[in-house]
Amino acid sequence: MTIQSAARSGPLAGVRVVELAGIGPGPFAAMMLADLGADVIRVDRPTGPGLALASPERDILGRGRPSVAVDLKADGGIDLVLDLVEKADILIEGFRPGVTERLGLGPDTCLTRNPKLVYGRMTGWGQDGPLAHSAGHDLNYISVAGGLDPLGRLGSAPAFPMNLLGDFGGGSLYLVAGVLAALTHARATGQGQVVDAAITDGVAHLMTMAVTMQQNGLWDGQRGTNFLGSASPFYDVYATADGRWMSVGGLEPQFWAEMERILAEQGFEPLPDRNDPATWTDLRARLGAVFAAKTQSEWAEVFEGTDACVAPVVPLTEAYAHPHNVARGTYVERDGITQPAPAPRFSATPAELGTPPSRIGADTRDALTAWGIDDVAGLIERGVAVQNE
Repeated sequence: MTIQSAARSGPLAGVRVVELAGIGPGPFAAMMLADLGADVIRVDRPTGPGLALASPERDILGRGRPSVAVDLKADGGIDLVLDLVEKADILIEGFRPGVTERLGLGPDTCLTRNPKLVYGRMTGWGQDGPLAHSAGHDLNYISVAGGLDPLGRLGSAPAFPMNLLGDFGGGSLYLVAGVLAALTHARATGQGQVVDAAITDGVAHLMTMAVTMQQNGLWDGQRGTNFLGSASPFYDVYATADGRWMSVGGLEPQFWAEMERILAEQGFEPLPDRNDPATWTDLRARLGAVFAAKTQSEWAEVFEGTDACVAPVVPLTEAYAHPHNVARGTYVERDGITQPAPAPRFSATPAELGTPPSRIGADTRDALTAWGIDDVAGLIERGVAVQNE
């Protein structure tokens, strides 16, 4: 593969990022920075990550950036990474607190080498606190942050939000926001800094609206009693005749009225007054019977393009081909792999897919050369860097 650092487009074109490869939220953050045009170089261990969801060539989280395999235990391995750090604007890492310090790649060392560097740290628990050095995963972090307990229906176990809420929502997106904010400061002042992005902090921040409801007596804090969390029949999902689902989100009176109007046109009896909570049990049952009368595709046709706030619950494998997603290019296919397109969208500096995912170390020679590293051939010959052909 030929690495063309200067050819990147997008709003972050010209920003250089060193990614110390890990799993989960770190790679997603690096992917997002690369999607937005940053020149990201992924520093991998020669053996690859400890947990792999797919072969590296099919792992979409690895797209947009070359893989450089470096043996950090070899004489000169740490020096090679520091040479990259000297040329970078941002470094991101996702190890437990203290690991990069023990390797010789901690913030103090890197900021001494490059005072303008933004050093982004991605962890679950954060860099300090009683749990900082404990192992954990997304599910544990959102549990302690207060994000898991409210999810689900009254009387049920908490519902699993995959790892969208923790790893990617409270983790990756906050790391990206943090390093870009710090980069703005560094470019204005010449002063780099450390960004401590903890999933627990990010999830708590995402809970701001829920905290507002709880603190102001609008929600008692119990699962399934929040009007956005399945308590209200006018913000819920209903089964259709073919065993699929429709989502009903008519919170505002005008949208609810539009749904009622359309249902009346379809021949259904008027619904109970939703403003009286005493009717909610009956209202939920009536809506259940209404949506069970037609298939999902029939209901989708009825409500598409209206202001009723009713939409089909589309399985992921079908979302790729949903007409709205197709029209916007929300999912794209490259090299036989369907994947989400870069987001968000920019009018003047559009983001675009970069290079496809690479094998570990497949780009070592070209990527190091593109970043101006001296004696790349010698580094490979001595085993400091590994080129996998």
